[in-house]
Amino acid sequence: MNASEQATNVEIVSKIATVVNLVRFEFPDLAVDFSPWLNNAETQKFDDPNSIDLGFHFPGRSFTCQSSSILMQIRLPDAQRSRIAAVELSGHDHMGQQWRFATSQAEEFWGLAVPLPKAQTQLKQICRQVVRLFNSAVRS
Repeated sequence: MNASEQATNVEIVSKIATVVNLVRFEFPDLAVDFSPWLNNAETQKFDDPNSIDLGFHFPGRSFTCQSSSILMQIRLPDAQRSRIAAVELSGHDHMGQQWRFATSQAEEFWGLAVPLPKAQTQLKQICRQVVRLFNSAVRS
């Protein structure tokens, strides 16, 4: 579900802002899209009420990330948003999806054109920080 629709309380808004800052720290040129999904029949089949979805767009195609845009889906196991299930990333360009990554799997990038090693390290670090951010409420 679009992050703009999930921003229903101060805690979630704060966490979404922190995620954006984490990503922009590593990739400062990215523009943020809080509503990456269009509201139409084609995209509604992907609507997950237990996820927070953000789009990040490079000014052009990023050679290091092998994409023009990155979709981040923060998968939450329940409506309480108290614990994170996984972070999924996918890189896209004018030819479609180029790669995928999920913390719930082997934490390896797969696809047609995966990011270069340095970008993979940066993206994995972002995902680890997002997991810690959303899991911190559980330990409190």
